[in-house]
Amino acid sequence: MGSMGHGGMGGMRADRPARGTGRGVAAEMTAARPKPKLRKVMPEVWKLVKPRIGLLSASFAIMIVNRASGLILPASARYLIDDVMKAGNMGLLPKIVGAVALATLTQAATSYALTQLLSKAGQRLITELRMQVQAHIGRLPVAFYDENRTGTLVARIMTDVEGVRNLIGTGVIDFFGGVLTAIFAFCYLIHLSVQMTLVTFVILVVFALILQRAFKVIRPIFRERARINAEVTGRLTESLGGVRVVKGYHAEQVEADVFAKGAERLLRNVISSLTAQSLMALASTAVLGVVGALIMYLGAHQHAAGHLTEGEYVTYVMFLAFMIAPIAQLVSIGTQLTEALAGLDRTTDILNEPMEDSDPERSTMFPKIVGHVDFDNVSFEYEPGKPVLHNIEFHSAPGTVTALVGSSGSGKSTIISLICGFHTATSGSVMIDGIDLAFANLGSFRSQLGVVLQETFLFDGTIRENILFSRPHSTEEEFLTAAHIARVDEFAERFPDGYETIVGERGVKLSGGQRQRLSIARAILADPRILILDEATSSLDSESEAMIQNGLSYLMEGRTTFVIAHRLSTIRNADQILVVEKGRIVERGTHAELYALNGRYSELYNRQHGLEANLFLAPGEGDKIEEVAKI
Repeated sequence: MGSMGHGGMGGMRADRPARGTGRGVAAEMTAARPKPKLRKVMPEVWKLVKPRIGLLSASFAIMIVNRASGLILPASARYLIDDVMKAGNMGLLPKIVGAVALATLTQAATSYALTQLLSKAGQRLITELRMQVQAHIGRLPVAFYDENRTGTLVARIMTDVEGVRNLIGTGVIDFFGGVLTAIFAFCYLIHLSVQMTLVTFVILVVFALILQRAFKVIRPIFRERARINAEVTGRLTESLGGVRVVKGYHAEQVEADVFAKGAERLLRNVISSLTAQSLMALASTAVLGVVGALIMYLGAHQHAAGHLTEGEYVTYVMFLAFMIAPIAQLVSIGTQLTEALAGLDRTTDILNEPMEDSDPERSTMFPKIVGHVDFDNVSFEYEPGKPVLHNIEFHSAPGTVTALVGSSGSGKSTIISLICGFHTATSGSVMIDGIDLAFANLGSFRSQLGVVLQETFLFDGTIRENILFSRPHSTEEEFLTAAHIARVDEFAERFPDGYETIVGERGVKLSGGQRQRLSIARAILADPRILILDEATSSLDSESEAMIQNGLSYLMEGRTTFVIAHRLSTIRNADQILVVEKGRIVERGTHAELYALNGRYSELYNRQHGLEANLFLAPGEGDKIEEVAKI
């Protein structure tokens, strides 16, 4: 039973340092990070922009035409007033009207083109980012999931990327379009009156500096909003998913109170941002008023001195509006871009998390697993300084069944977690066919691993889809064979839709036994070399258990099987039984050997046996006390 099993100890490091798959390290991964500076986010923005540089260049060219054509109307006012109305040159009127009409049509057409190009590009970007973030999260280690709630991750995938469309869509073009319009208008205003334009420009520069400061203040508010929204969404997702538990304990009001507190936190954040935006809007309105008053005063004096005609004054006022309006719009556009950058901050946080197989040390592939499993002096701790496994050693050969028994919290599930590669040993080595799992490509390993859990997880799809989940490209014959061996066909074919029957979220439309049979069929179809059974018959009644024992026997044949046993009567035929207590293997052997020791295993067996007898369990649910005496 020692660790010198198949494959020897070559390549093993007995005292390898913790590799960062425990909860302590996961906490470090997800700890609050300092708020990224704008210069640190810009490389991420460039990654998004670079593949679309052609689209943005074309859009920018269209935008220049759009903004230039929009200035024809105010420019024509000077000639309309001075030459047509005042001088009586009516022959010029058709030309002015025609130019304005053509410019308006051009502006309308280019606006439509920009919306079509950029809005669609923005939505495509959102979809691409969602797929990228989901794929990345799916490849993160289990420890990351230990530290992050499901609903929070859903919010990261679905909500945080929403604002990014403004970096590619109309938001960024509106921003640069407003700046370009302001530049066009400024050049023309300098041509009309240097004095009035310089006074206005100084005021607007001061306003721009105030805006810059305001955006620095408001950006963390948007980042915090995304975090709060993710937390509230996470708890809501959990509450809806566990509705039966909530109703079973009549805890509807408790959940309503928890959600209400989260919603209030979100409301306070929104109000903070609205206050900041309102102050910026107030400042922009005040600037407009001050500038307008100054232009009236200076314009009247310049007209009286003969430096400005009536038409030039009207044109000046209209061009001034075209210069100030985009700057005022920067308040809303800047808010959109700020929100987009805050979402990108959080998205970048996720994408920077190291994936399971990203470590260059994890390069060893498993072309074909034989099934030798060795634990060599393995210790493990989720949090530094709090070990949960101590010096675990055993060997499991192909075609054998190893059962893990012990009280709750003894370390059985942690051992299974190490076998699955969900976590990595703090010290010692977990070897598969002589290869240390710490250096193995987990994808190639898990493709030959089968797991049947006590709580079967099914997707809200059809019976066929849930079975094919383990091997989507299986043939119809392979699918039907797996369904028959697991006795799924006996209930599936009675449904009107057969294997196309929808099972509901987590399989709620099926009984516990039916869900477990689906899980076993899924594992049979996967044809794994190493099999994990977490009391696979625990959800079955006596009749159902007897029906699928042949399926389980078929599934276990020729494979290295590990069984977490809660009902000890189901593991009497195991090749070896490991009794785990407080993270140590205290006993090992066959059922007969361990029962004869009259130690911990015998104590657990007799206690459970007596409890089952006292509960008057139906035949098949437990062994008769008389049978114990015969062992």
